Amino acid sequence: MGLRTPLYDQHCALGAKLVDFGGWDMPLHYGSQVEEHHQVRRDCGVFDVSHMTVVDVAGPQAKAYLQLLLANDVEHLKTLGKALYSAMLNEQGGVLDDLIVYRMEEGYRLVVNAATREKDLAWLAVRRADFDIEVHERADLAILAIQGPQARLKTAELVSNARAKLIEQLKPFEGFAEDDWFIARTGYTGEDGLEIILPKDQAAGFFTELVGAGIAPIGLGARDTLRLEAGMNLYGQDMDESVSPLAANMAWTIAWEPHSRDFVGRHALESQQAAGTPLKLVGLVLEERGVLRGHQVVRIEGIGEGEITSGSFSPTLGKSIALARVPVATGSRAQVEIRSKWYPVRVVQPNFVRHGKALI
Repeated sequence: MGLRTPLYDQHCALGAKLVDFGGWDMPLHYGSQVEEHHQVRRDCGVFDVSHMTVVDVAGPQAKAYLQLLLANDVEHLKTLGKALYSAMLNEQGGVLDDLIVYRMEEGYRLVVNAATREKDLAWLAVRRADFDIEVHERADLAILAIQGPQARLKTAELVSNARAKLIEQLKPFEGFAEDDWFIARTGYTGEDGLEIILPKDQAAGFFTELVGAGIAPIGLGARDTLRLEAGMNLYGQDMDESVSPLAANMAWTIAWEPHSRDFVGRHALESQQAAGTPLKLVGLVLEERGVLRGHQVVRIEGIGEGEITSGSFSPTLGKSIALARVPVATGSRAQVEIRSKWYPVRVVQPNFVRHGKALI
């Protein structure tokens, strides 16, 4: 038996197919993964993401602490509520984790991946000794993500007037506290929507209310195809401790200025940049019948080989798509080996669908 979120009984009652995900018993789907995918693209759905970890960082040196630990710079969070996407790196420039950090009234809030929880907390603890800060894992909280073009409108109809007003006023990549809830306009699907962090003992009731109002529950299967269509990395597949953000389409998350900010991994990244990064992360589109999967070999004629990191059938596009790490000289065409046969693929920017619209 794995770890269980506060919504485990609701998932069972709704007939979810449960799978092990990073040590947690999580819903893969509630009947049809493809229909759940379309539900989010066309309307909205609710995900249980309470397996993820919330960490609050406070104290007079909280900003300096995070400026050391994160490749992106929390100095960019000029106003209360702003959110920032960043990698946390090791000394070799590999990605320990990718996360979102919010500026809170009394410091910062990090939301990190479930599978990296123990590693992240240990890394945070090692570095905190030199700073006057408090690091508090919020095991008392749960997280629900309501995603899709109708997510904010439908959610606002179910909450208090104060929370509805906050939802209406939220800008993308913002999050604010309202009483004991924290409501953010962020997500992992390529659609508009909300991520709501709330007390564990309130999560089941609110989830039931959402589902009762016609907001369909969505499992991890659709979550994966949605994020892949949006070109969003999955930790452990598209990057990990052995992969530089420069080779994971994450260069935009590195704040190089000011040069005096000596964040962990900076020197390694500077050396990599000076030497020239040999690999890059691209998107692939299979125009023929077949399915692209992780670890399939990608061949680029006259240049070399790469590997698919994430691949699946795209319900929105009706084609198989993938993210792949390939030689930096790769152009617009390549081939992928599927069951000992080579299939032509188109190489594109790793962003296939956003807000329901095809980008390729």
